Amino acid sequence: MKLIDDLRAEHELIERVLGSLRTWVEKRVSGESDPRDGEAFVRFFREFSGSFHHGREENVLLPALVAHAELRAKSGPVVALIDQHRSMEATFEEMAPLLLAEPLTPSQKEALRDLATRYSRALWQHIDAESSVLLPESENRLARAMVRELPAREMTPLEAEAKAEGERLVRTYPQAFDPGAIRGEGCVICPSHGVTCEGVEREWWNDWEWESFGRGQE
Repeated sequence: MKLIDDLRAEHELIERVLGSLRTWVEKRVSGESDPRDGEAFVRFFREFSGSFHHGREENVLLPALVAHAELRAKSGPVVALIDQHRSMEATFEEMAPLLLAEPLTPSQKEALRDLATRYSRALWQHIDAESSVLLPESENRLARAMVRELPAREMTPLEAEAKAEGERLVRTYPQAFDPGAIRGEGCVICPSHGVTCEGVEREWWNDWEWESFGRGQE
C-alpha cells in the first residue's frame, strides 16, 4: 500500500533529522553551529513531520482503521497515538522559540538541551511503536478488508521545502547517539501500552482471531 510505504519512508527521514537536531543543539549551546539552521528545524518538524506526516496518519490512516478494521474511535491505539502527537507537539512548541533565539542565555541553553532530549526520545519511541505495530497491522488488516489503497495528497510547496531542508540538515549534522533513548519493537515500546491502550491482542484482534488462538492452544 503506497500510503503505508510512504509513511515508513517518512519515519526514516524524521528519525534521522532528530539525530541531526541533537547534534545541532550540542553545537549550538557551545556556539559552534549556524543559529540560522534553527529555523530549518522548526520548519521541518512543523510542516513536514507535523502537518504532512502526522496529518495523514490522523486524517487518513487512523479513520480507515476505525472504518474497516474494527478499531475503536474513542479509545485504544487511535486515541493513544493522537494523544502522543499532541504531547510531542506541545514539547516542540515549547522548544521552538529556543531554536530561534539568538543569542542564548545560559538558562536557555540548558532548557534547549533538555527539551531537545525529551522531544527526540519521545518521537523516536513513537516512531518505533508505529513502525513495528501500527503500520504492519494496518497493512494486514486493511488488506483483509479488501482495502488496497488509501487516499494520499501531494505535499504543499511549504511541506516539500521543509522536507528538502530536513534532508540537508541530515547531510550537515551527523547523527547523535543517545544511550538513554528507549528504542525497540512491539507494543511494549509504546508509552501508552497498559495505560490507555491494551496492545495488539486486546485492541486489534476480533472474535475470530481469539477463537483461532484458543484452538491453537488446545
